[in-house]
Amino acid sequence: MTVNHSYDLVILGGGAAAFAAITEADRRGLSTAMVNTGLPLGGTCVNVGCVPSKHLLEVGKTAHEPPHNPFDAVEYDDDQPATNWATAIDEKDEIVSSLREQNYVDVADHFGTDIYEGYGRLASDATIEVVDGADAGTTITGEKALVATGSSPRIAPIDGIESVDYETSESILERRDLPESVIMIGGGYVALEWSQILHHMGTDVTILQRSSHVLSGMEGQLGRELQRCFEAEGIEIVTDVDIQRVSEGGETGDDVAVEATVTGDSQTFTAGDLFVATGVTPNTDDIGLEDVGIETDGSGAVVVDDEFRTANPAVYAAGDCIGEPMLETVAAKEGNHAVKNAFGAESATIDYHAVPKVVFTSPEVAAVGTTELEYMNDHGTCTCRTVEMEDVPKAKAVEDTRGLVQVVKHHETDEIVGVHMVGPRAADMIPEATLAVKFGLTVDDIIDTIHPFPTFSEAFKHACQAFRRDTSTMSCCVE
Repeated sequence: MTVNHSYDLVILGGGAAAFAAITEADRRGLSTAMVNTGLPLGGTCVNVGCVPSKHLLEVGKTAHEPPHNPFDAVEYDDDQPATNWATAIDEKDEIVSSLREQNYVDVADHFGTDIYEGYGRLASDATIEVVDGADAGTTITGEKALVATGSSPRIAPIDGIESVDYETSESILERRDLPESVIMIGGGYVALEWSQILHHMGTDVTILQRSSHVLSGMEGQLGRELQRCFEAEGIEIVTDVDIQRVSEGGETGDDVAVEATVTGDSQTFTAGDLFVATGVTPNTDDIGLEDVGIETDGSGAVVVDDEFRTANPAVYAAGDCIGEPMLETVAAKEGNHAVKNAFGAESATIDYHAVPKVVFTSPEVAAVGTTELEYMNDHGTCTCRTVEMEDVPKAKAVEDTRGLVQVVKHHETDEIVGVHMVGPRAADMIPEATLAVKFGLTVDDIIDTIHPFPTFSEAFKHACQAFRRDTSTMSCCVE
């Protein structure tokens, strides 16, 4: 039996973009409903992304770092830390469950949003049919619809991959035993965060990266510096890898074998497990987009204009399903703006140039704005300065001098157009740089701003000072 319901806004999806949308809709007094399938309510971030990975990164870091402390005044005996992977997964499950209930289920209830569980498809304009699952047979119609279906791990088309068991950033969270050894295919942020989680918990990790350095989509210095740090702690990274095929068997019969060419030479890598981290893909297959005149691009992302409107004026889209940058915070902003534009004609847009990106490894990586190469391509010149963390007093004081900070400024106006960093607390340092890029602050604005001493944030100021003086002959607090 078909059951029909009507609302002001109907949403296909249940992640960050969807919840930002119902929050803005509630502020406007709109009735809302969402159809959720796949991941539990809350989407990628709380269930299989930000929350579980950051928890496990901290577990691994806590286990790995004490025995490697830099202070002679602190000694460890033979009783080294031991980790229990199953317990870590149990703790992760408890945290995820609590946050999902508090930040999503309770929020939806507070806003009076009706939740329908099942696979939904756009039937016509702002109408969604639940075609499978608990609420199959339900049809919900709105004045406007929002597509916010998120993304899933992308599996690169590697020869033999269909016949080999492998882990992804989602499947590994259900695993109860810790892999003894892993070959990680990929060198992006997911690959690096999970490589370090597993390595710190005791897994032997080998990363196979297609390009000449990891984090190839970011400023080149960042990937090279993080690669140096990873190799120093025992993670093997092989670059310039062209993977030919994967197979099971290997030397022991239980291993996974990866056949590849490395800078033209044939090599075979074996490990107990394979982890595929070759990007993500928008969840846009078979959700009725073509039936209502909505286009997708070559990556499968929903095509929207600057105001998140699709080719169908009754349907908006937001979050990972519209493509890069696929970040939880961006998805939330897009969902918020979509509602503003759909119901308030506010023409709200996002300056993606000023969106910061963070990799939560140890040391952390963070960046915002234009890279040196991008600026060179646009202007034929680049005015950039880089300072090493080993020259920053706080880094010396705590004896963690890994990393660097690079500032890219406009060659005529001195406005800061890009900041790229590796180091302890980089994730906490990037907001100041983001404000500088967003509001067109100059290097002199940063130099003129008093920073607390000693802090890692001084590294950003030092990089700006490097445009005006020789920082190697500078005392700690020189302005």
